[in-house]
Amino acid sequence: MAVVTMRQLLESGVHFGHQTRRWNPKMKRFILTDRNGIYIIDLQQSLAYIDRSYAFVKETVAKGGTIMFIGTKKQAQESIAEQATRVGMPYVNQRWLGGMLTNFSTMNQRINRLKELDDVDFDDVAGSNRTKKELLQMKREHAKLEKTLGGIREMSRVPSAVWIVDTNKEHLAVEEARKLRIPIIAILDSNCDPDDVDFPIPGNDDAIRAVGLLTRVIADAAADGLMARSGAGSANTPAEEPLAQWERELLEGDAAAPAADATEAPAAEATEAPAEAPAADETAEAAETTEAPAAEAAADAPAEA
Repeated sequence: MAVVTMRQLLESGVHFGHQTRRWNPKMKRFILTDRNGIYIIDLQQSLAYIDRSYAFVKETVAKGGTIMFIGTKKQAQESIAEQATRVGMPYVNQRWLGGMLTNFSTMNQRINRLKELDDVDFDDVAGSNRTKKELLQMKREHAKLEKTLGGIREMSRVPSAVWIVDTNKEHLAVEEARKLRIPIIAILDSNCDPDDVDFPIPGNDDAIRAVGLLTRVIADAAADGLMARSGAGSANTPAEEPLAQWERELLEGDAAAPAADATEAPAAEATEAPAEAPAADETAEAAETTEAPAAEAAADAPAEA
């Protein structure tokens, strides 16, 4: 079953690019034609790249990875927050702060500060031992941190990959991800540079419906990955990155030891079994002793009558 259909892409306007005077020549291979001064993106290629990106996201999440959703333009803000929240992934949809990836230790301190302010009751002046002015300043600080860091409050480490809407607008995020060699999945409009993206999806990054559709596809892939991860966990299969050869051999050796102990245990029990046999004889003798008086009583009963 296809991840998304050609009809869905057409109805969402994924095939519309930018004006012919605003384009990146590197995108030529993804462009089908132009119409009324607007480039038309080849949706056949888009379908193939969607399937490729879907498989990558699903595999990454199934192995325990996380996908950060990034899109701060107005057309993307709502769908980025909605879809990322649906699958429990971190997201940034307001403003990209420099160092969110490359200086994550400092960013993590700000996240901890946000969590501290979450527990403050800004309306309880008497019980907080703070003045109204101090509480007002803290409330403003909390609102600011919530706006910029609320989407990554549960992110404990840098993501395994990033999903980006409009690589030109999010150039800082692209630069940080490339510096850390974090795989980038992104929509490539006709004015984007495909060399910056590891898993491109040629399409319209300006239409709300197009952005919403493609972001939902990535979220669906993450959801499938989470299901695969939970299934693997119940089957006691590793959900993290593949182990090295020496680690697999070590685990196999540890697993073989309990199996050997289990094989030896029945043999030991079989050896001890004859020692317990007299107990069965004693039980039989006790039963005979109990039955004897009962039989004598039954024999004497007619005589008394």
